[in-house]
Amino acid sequence: MNSQVPQEIDLTACEREPIHIPGSIQPHGVLFAMSGTDLTITHASTNTVSVFGIDPLSILGKTFREALPEVAARLEGDLAEPMPLGTARYVRTIVLKTAAGETAFDAVLSCSGGHVILELEAVPEDRISSIDALCPTLRRFVEELHGASTIDSLCQLAAEDIRRMTGFDRVLIYRFDEQWNGTVIAEDRNEALPSYLDLRFPASDIPAQARELYRRNRLRIIPDANYTPVPIQSHDPTPLDLSDSVLRSVSPVHLEYMRNMGTPASMSISILRDGALWGLISCHNSEPQRVSLPVRNACDFLTQIFSLQLEARENTTLAENRVRLGAVQARLLAYMAGENVFVDGLVNHPADLMLLAGAQGVAIVTDEHCWRLGEAPGEEEVRALYAWLSEHHQEDVFATDRLGELFTAAQSYAGKASGLLSISVSKMRSSYILWFRPEMMQTVKWGGNPEKPVREEAGTLRLHPRRSFEIWKETVRGRSLPWDQSEIEAAKELRNAIVGIVLRRAEELAALAEELRRSNKELEAFSYSVSHDLRAPFRHIVGYSELLKKQEWSGLSERGKRYIDTIIEAAYTAGTLVDNLLRFSQMGRTALKPRPVNVRELVEEIRRKLVEHAGDRRIEWIVGDLPTIVADPVLIRLVFENLLDNAVKYSRKRDTSRIEVGSYRDGGDIVFFVRDNGVGFDMKYVDKLFGVFQRLHRIEDFEGTGIGLANVRRIVERHGGRSWAEAQPNRGATFFIALPENEGAA
Repeated sequence: MNSQVPQEIDLTACEREPIHIPGSIQPHGVLFAMSGTDLTITHASTNTVSVFGIDPLSILGKTFREALPEVAARLEGDLAEPMPLGTARYVRTIVLKTAAGETAFDAVLSCSGGHVILELEAVPEDRISSIDALCPTLRRFVEELHGASTIDSLCQLAAEDIRRMTGFDRVLIYRFDEQWNGTVIAEDRNEALPSYLDLRFPASDIPAQARELYRRNRLRIIPDANYTPVPIQSHDPTPLDLSDSVLRSVSPVHLEYMRNMGTPASMSISILRDGALWGLISCHNSEPQRVSLPVRNACDFLTQIFSLQLEARENTTLAENRVRLGAVQARLLAYMAGENVFVDGLVNHPADLMLLAGAQGVAIVTDEHCWRLGEAPGEEEVRALYAWLSEHHQEDVFATDRLGELFTAAQSYAGKASGLLSISVSKMRSSYILWFRPEMMQTVKWGGNPEKPVREEAGTLRLHPRRSFEIWKETVRGRSLPWDQSEIEAAKELRNAIVGIVLRRAEELAALAEELRRSNKELEAFSYSVSHDLRAPFRHIVGYSELLKKQEWSGLSERGKRYIDTIIEAAYTAGTLVDNLLRFSQMGRTALKPRPVNVRELVEEIRRKLVEHAGDRRIEWIVGDLPTIVADPVLIRLVFENLLDNAVKYSRKRDTSRIEVGSYRDGGDIVFFVRDNGVGFDMKYVDKLFGVFQRLHRIEDFEGTGIGLANVRRIVERHGGRSWAEAQPNRGATFFIALPENEGAA
């Protein structure tokens, strides 16, 4: 459209044109409207004068029998039958006396807003006299349906048989897309009119209210685009709704469109799927042409059979795709069931995951992870797309074949992701599976320039239909192949399956967690009881052994003395182990008493005690910034005592022990670390490090019970934190604890 068109021009005026109440009819018939209660004439077309010699104004207000006794005598029985809204019913062909002599009329009845409408359409002279003449064509169509294995062949068959019955120069099968643009998918014609096969026509050619009339009134004919409309007379100022009329006059814009196309006669038959407009069978002729009502009814009947077969073909194709994709989905479910984490079953089988949706790339995205498989955009691009979906498209399933039009950033990677199909696996954690299709650049052949021109007429500007229907080519970019319904359903079913797996795993984990809590409580009680009860026997062993050594030492042999020392040492070690075990069991039983803890002062106190016990050892201390935290002071002291004591102990073989204590902030956590230059350890054993009674070094080399680091982890986790370690053999170790930062800490 020219950008210089004045703003006052309403480019959508066609969509609001009241084409259902034109106030006139086409001249090849007459119309009468009667009150639905007493059959009083309320409306009459003005051509009753030329056809029957009756002034329409003279019969307004009279009953049907008074005004038209001859017609009433023939049709009173039909008028008595109930007349449903939204239909026009052919009742019979009657012969009436007219100004031209006896004339045959096809009588049609319909209802409109409390009115019964009678239309008498003059029968064309070359009309087919009976349905018998049409039976061979109808029979041929039904017989050949079985050989039409595809939708294309079915459409071609319908075009050929409709043209055979009507004699039009050209018959087109015209299919609407999601934007209501129409594409000619089948055609049968002679040389009188050019081919329109594969041409596309814009949605503006058939505006919304016209499409609604096509949906409601399946068959429409215009014998001559150059006709003069026949006005309808009435004393009622309210326009008569002619939505179901067979004679309804046509919009002047549409008539101009027909003349510009070079088709003065046309007929259209609506193709409906589940009550919605799927497309049209559009018939054109290079000369004016009438088609009798019986032929039109036969065409309507054939089109309804065609619609049923079309639905069956599409449903068969859909069912075949569902079966094929169902097998792929079954494999994916098996893969997921065989893994502890369902995502692994998908990531490890990218070919089937992409095959499920007919995609060339796929991404699985959560807050923490992003897996990209096949031809997918980069990680930053996928992350941005993930954020956009989380904010703007939170539905379970989302599909588009023009992503760049909805999400501008996607235009930069249209070659990989012009099409997007996504499923939301979890709304709580905002997790998605995204399938991608690349751009399919195509050249669309329009039937003329799709923009309607504006021309000045009688001093005003108004829209006109285009004059040229020469092929107008347009290159379409940024779009992928559209997602098939079966592919969208397969993705939705996969989502349901994943949600089911996640819920089942969550229930299993909840049950395990409950069982673990119960077992832990029993274990803590058992550990407390055993360790508490064992303390006294070990003390007795140590005590009596010390007495024996003191009182009987001189009378013992060297071997006996060695035995006594071994008993004392072993009993002392066992007692220490029991004390540590008792302390470990109390960790889960003691309530936390958090308050501000000055970590720097705490570390300094522990450091002084360790220096006193270290004797002449050379230890280099590096203490960095240690902020105050809110924690249980007794338990946190135990954490730092263990970490600093370990650093001193495991670095004692160095000439100079170097121990560094520091901290840093990570998100909402304060991370403390203790680093030494000691013996370190092999990282492949790091998972054992924080376990109870787990030791990575021989007790002969380094004393200890193996409970200290287990206490550290338990205390830190009770504070909502985490602990970990990094090391290399003989190159020292670093232990980290991360505790939630409390804004109220001083």
